[in-house]
Amino acid sequence: MNATHLLAVTLAYACAAAAVFGIGYTVLAGMLIGRFFARPVSTPTSFPPVTIVKPLHGNERALLANLSSFCEQDYPGPMQFVFGVHDANDPALQAVEELRRLHPEADITVVADARLYGPNRKISNIINMMPQARHDVLVFADSDVSVARDYLRNVVGELQKPDVGLVTCAYLGQPDPGFWPRLSVKATNYQFLPSVVIGLAVGLARPCFGQTIVMRRDTFDKIGGFTPFVRHLAEDHAIGEAVRMIGEKVVIPPFPISHACVESSAAQLIAHELRWSRTIRYIDPPGHLGSALIHPLPFALLAVAFSGGAIWAWPLAFIAVCARLALQLLTDRALRLRPRDLWLLPLWDIVSFVIFIASFRSSRVIWRGFSFKVDGDGLLSATQDE
Repeated sequence: MNATHLLAVTLAYACAAAAVFGIGYTVLAGMLIGRFFARPVSTPTSFPPVTIVKPLHGNERALLANLSSFCEQDYPGPMQFVFGVHDANDPALQAVEELRRLHPEADITVVADARLYGPNRKISNIINMMPQARHDVLVFADSDVSVARDYLRNVVGELQKPDVGLVTCAYLGQPDPGFWPRLSVKATNYQFLPSVVIGLAVGLARPCFGQTIVMRRDTFDKIGGFTPFVRHLAEDHAIGEAVRMIGEKVVIPPFPISHACVESSAAQLIAHELRWSRTIRYIDPPGHLGSALIHPLPFALLAVAFSGGAIWAWPLAFIAVCARLALQLLTDRALRLRPRDLWLLPLWDIVSFVIFIASFRSSRVIWRGFSFKVDGDGLLSATQDE
């Protein structure tokens, strides 16, 4: 056996071992995801006034529907809506005007303010909006998020539990029409969501998701507002850690919200997923490196390739595909979703693995059309081509 052949055999067995680990991870995620979302939801003891803070940028396809889902809440307490843009001519304001027409009873405030305090434009937008926020319960939610009618009741109920300082929610993908948004859903529902459930179950995850963050004003003030996070790529993670540092809990209730998958091309999808992968790389380097082992199908296919198509390697690839498809079916059942596009999941698994490898090649990210460099602390700085 020459050295080249020995290396190929060694790599084949190493990839097979990684695939076996990934299959075990996938099976465990399938077992836990139903349990996670079957937990009871907390009922609020009161219905305090709430300010919903929404930074906007551009007239997204489903923007009006997403905003309307917040106006249609089954919540008996007062609700104030603060929408913010950097540009008074931002087309997102057209949706806000239509929202006023559809919900004339809604208490809506619009802030148009171009001031920037750092490279994180979303956080700068929120800082500009905060002087208009009147109430003590603050709900920060992205423009591409939609929620069920009981969302506000549920997050307020969670916030009223002892020692809870922040409530955040896991999220599902809601695709725009087209192939690439459907592929993006696979990343959200069957890669991101299982990793959250597993991470929480084994105590290795400390998540906080910027799609929605709920806190009281006194907690907001204790962490210094959002000004300390104007240079953070993963500002949501940093906010969650700041809340934990003051001795308060960050909780994730047992229901998801919906996040729009809007990537209309391969380039947009890859750029989005690269930014996400590099974000994880900076906030949790060991976890990001270890996440290579949650890709059973690519490793099984590599085992096939390095072994020269050995008969023992093909069943491993088949089992990996079956495990991944079973995870999708179990996730869909837990979340009462209709199974669809099963054939896209193996395709996504291969694309995702390539993106994971590419995430180590650069510290550059594209966000809202702007280019940034990210340093070792996960802080942003503008690049020359911004």
